[in-house]
Amino acid sequence: MSTEIEAGHREKAYQVLKSDAHKILKLIEVQMDNLTMPQCPLYEEVLDTQMFGLSREIDFAIRLGLVEEKDAKELLESLERQLSTLHDAVTREK
Repeated sequence: MSTEIEAGHREKAYQVLKSDAHKILKLIEVQMDNLTMPQCPLYEEVLDTQMFGLSREIDFAIRLGLVEEKDAKELLESLERQLSTLHDAVTREK
């Protein structure tokens, strides 16, 4: 039973991190669409702050053994690719 509970905690932790990564992507999409240009210091500050916060969450989850380092790295890389694609698309539009 303990193994099942641990597996459930691991899955929940990964889903929370994935959800937080998605929220960052949506926040940046809204910011780019409505508020600022990608070259704006406010955009950079929001992005840096959000990414730093997520990386700290991920580090914590890894240290607790709730998330595999490989999976966490893939999650961050995926978010970075999505943000880069979004940045490129918005930059081409404006």
